[in-house]
Amino acid sequence: MKFWKPKKQYYHEIAPDEILLDARNLPQFNTQQMEGRIEQPIPHRALNIIFIVAFVFGVGGIFRLGYLQISKGDYFATRSEKNSFESVPIFADRGLITDRNGVNLAWNEKLKEGEAFSKRIYTNEGGYAHMLGYVGYPKKDASGNYWQTQFTGKSGVESYYATQLEGTHGAKYFETDATGKVLSENITEEPVHGTDVVLSIDARVQTALYHGIEKLATDAGYTGGAGVIMNIHTGEVVAITSYPEYSSNVMSLATDNEKISHYFTDKRKVFINRAIAGRYTPGSIVKPYLALAALNENIINPLKQILSTGQITIPNPFDSTKNTVFKDNAAHGLVDMRKAIAVSSNVYFYEIGGGYKDQKGLGIDRINQYAKDFGIGLKTGIDMDGELAGVVPSVEWKAKNFPKDPWRIGDTYHTSIGQYGFAVTPVQMARAMAGIASRGTLVTPHIRLNETDPELTKTEKLPFTDAQYQVVHEALRMVITDGTSESLNLPYLHVAGKSGTAQTDISKRRVNSWITGFFPYEKPDYSFVILMDDGSGTAYIPASRAMRMTIEELYTTAPDFIMQKGLPVKAN
Repeated sequence: MKFWKPKKQYYHEIAPDEILLDARNLPQFNTQQMEGRIEQPIPHRALNIIFIVAFVFGVGGIFRLGYLQISKGDYFATRSEKNSFESVPIFADRGLITDRNGVNLAWNEKLKEGEAFSKRIYTNEGGYAHMLGYVGYPKKDASGNYWQTQFTGKSGVESYYATQLEGTHGAKYFETDATGKVLSENITEEPVHGTDVVLSIDARVQTALYHGIEKLATDAGYTGGAGVIMNIHTGEVVAITSYPEYSSNVMSLATDNEKISHYFTDKRKVFINRAIAGRYTPGSIVKPYLALAALNENIINPLKQILSTGQITIPNPFDSTKNTVFKDNAAHGLVDMRKAIAVSSNVYFYEIGGGYKDQKGLGIDRINQYAKDFGIGLKTGIDMDGELAGVVPSVEWKAKNFPKDPWRIGDTYHTSIGQYGFAVTPVQMARAMAGIASRGTLVTPHIRLNETDPELTKTEKLPFTDAQYQVVHEALRMVITDGTSESLNLPYLHVAGKSGTAQTDISKRRVNSWITGFFPYEKPDYSFVILMDDGSGTAYIPASRAMRMTIEELYTTAPDFIMQKGLPVKAN
């Protein structure tokens, strides 16, 4: 009896390449690579076990993934955000703003240790606020994150040249865990400083001009004033200022609420840049332009004399039994063109503007056109935000504004002396005077030095002869030596100019005062204009006084600027 049963034998066919294989590896075989061995097949049981284990882990992984993604998805998303890479800006400084001589007008300083960005600091000298403007700083939200990272130019150079002044911010990246703990940090982007802006402004001239305007406003009770001094050959503005003004430092920091509130409630309208956005009745400063127009149109010979008895009269258009009277500022007697400009005779310009008896006049259409040829009433294109155009009265203008009242000869008379609806800005008149001073080149005012923008360097030629300019030049010099602005007859600088006065209310108790002109007279380089806004008509001190104070200060602080070829000029 057999107690064991032999195992069933299984045989498989031996492949031909296995016949000669030895069960023992030969020395030359790489045993690590299983060379020379007869490999044993993996048992089916082992494969089944591996499959079962993989299946169990796979099902478990699916359930776990569902738990994390569906049941706990929001929780872990929030946790992931808290435990992630974050960044904070590294603020770049804005470019400096300097005058033509390298004097800093706006720069950057860290006022407190640990501040994220530098504060903008502006010169404390008066007269720069409207030109430079101010900035708004980056702002944080309630969580302490910056929602506004840029410095915002609010006005003036800070606004107009914001793209150039702005730097490129850098960034600091860091990793935090879910509790906010910083795990690591590094700077991957360095900030790039903004580009400096060099202005054509001469700080010495700017300061002196502002001081002259400020002092006259204080002494004579003017509400405000503005002034411009400009190179007649290039259009470079060496001074442009407006009074009263705000503090650029106060407006940028925006922490002194009381002072800022006062700016907004000040009846003098502190935020108006009167030099480019103040529109004023020009009065008699338009007379030189009418004189050139009359010469060019052969309306009158410059030597012809017109009698001023103090007024002219014409029939009243509403009552034929009465006359309408147009008054002069005085009874000047016989005046030719030079003297008419020097003493500012209204009668003379009534007649060459609108015509009277046998004297032909330009007429309103030609007055309007010649004024616009000089850029009067039009924007100059200066590189400052907020410039306004003006008004030169015309038939069309009156029809639009007073549709029931036709144009009358009296409207032409008033327009001829810079009244009626006439409105101009100081910068327009500085540009127009540069056209006279240069004998025919109308430049574009700009405040950046070495400007290359073709829109800011373009010029226009005016249609007058040298002989015609000579008449007006001589007349403007007579204004200073023998006319209405003798306060500017200085021994060290020959000035040519024209004054003007315009009433600002019906009672004529408030006036605007103008002085405009150029210097040096013999070889002009600069045109100028000063407008004094809303002064007393009874205690009247003319704008020429402000220009005199400006020149006197420059004689001390910047003699090289006002001396003709560096040498004093003998007085007449």
